Amino acid sequence: MKPANKYAVIITGALLTLFVLMLVFLPETQAGAPHHSSQGLKTVVIDAGHGGHDAGCLGSSAYEKHVALAISLKLGKLIEEKFPDVKVIYTRKTDVFVELYRRAQIANENKADLFICIHCNSGPKTAFGAETYVMGLHKSQDNLNVAKRENAVILQEDNYEKQYDGFDPNSPEANIIFSLYQNAFLDQSLYFAGEIQEELTGFSKRHNRGVKQAGFLVLFKTTMPSVLIETGFLTNLEEEKYLKTEDGQKSISESVFRAFTNYKKWIDGAAVKLEQTGPVIKQEEKPVVQLEASIAEKPDVTVYRVQIFSSGIKYPSGHPVFKERKDIWMYSAGGLWKYTAGAFEKMEDAVNLQADLKAQGFSDAFVVAFRNGERISIKDARAYQP
Repeated sequence: MKPANKYAVIITGALLTLFVLMLVFLPETQAGAPHHSSQGLKTVVIDAGHGGHDAGCLGSSAYEKHVALAISLKLGKLIEEKFPDVKVIYTRKTDVFVELYRRAQIANENKADLFICIHCNSGPKTAFGAETYVMGLHKSQDNLNVAKRENAVILQEDNYEKQYDGFDPNSPEANIIFSLYQNAFLDQSLYFAGEIQEELTGFSKRHNRGVKQAGFLVLFKTTMPSVLIETGFLTNLEEEKYLKTEDGQKSISESVFRAFTNYKKWIDGAAVKLEQTGPVIKQEEKPVVQLEASIAEKPDVTVYRVQIFSSGIKYPSGHPVFKERKDIWMYSAGGLWKYTAGAFEKMEDAVNLQADLKAQGFSDAFVVAFRNGERISIKDARAYQP
């Protein structure tokens, strides 16, 4: 066979394989309307990564499967206690092996409104911090490596060639599939992921590695907003010690629970207002409302604002979600749009507005500070005060 023809056959075969794999792995609801409860968040599936003969990544003495399960059970208990109206379903509650496709099936069969996958990370001994993934195109080699490691679990499943129709997590075709796939629930997933990272950073004091996208099979097959949380690196001795302890696991689970609470408030509110607000119109490419130049554009001046919520959606000026407020300004961080109200040179004024906003229904409002157009910590902002 001539070299040119040989390469043509290889390329054609790869494209045919891609087509078949897309048909096999395309979530069932993509053919019709995707499942999403119009009554808000009623069912959540918590997926403890790995289990049984699949230990996951290893630290000096800790197994990922044990840490992930402990955090998952603590998270589920918090939700069950604080939200008795929410049905909590676990893909596993003991040290057993559950196939990746089955984890997604459990969520789909129960018509879950949210899927939370708990994992621990692996990397160089110096790597540390928490990161949360949503399904999407990996934008770095590191993201791809994490997805490959988690997807490689299928190689431990019986008859995985048949179950996944020859899917190879390390193949170029698999990467093409994920690059073409668009998650119908990306906005909700990004919002929840952003809340998780904020809580892990603020409440649990974890290093923030950000919200990321990559091609995870377990997320690819779900038909609802889904996230995969890498809670920390077991290959880092300090983080392993933290993740092994009862206090560390409790702190991580409480951070995810706090994010779940914020997300539930947001999604339940969206469900109630769905018919009133209608579809989001095409967004502007500039801030919703420009702040007064006398305050916002002064060099080396600390500006205090009140953040009311974050979203993967870029809402336009005048959208009902702002409740007729005209002083909204937004900025982008961590793959999310973050919406603020007001602009003050004195923190006391922002605190007063925060109280007013909470009374208006923005229950999660909190004060943020900016200097020369960049967000800074409140501690640093106070240090700048004359």
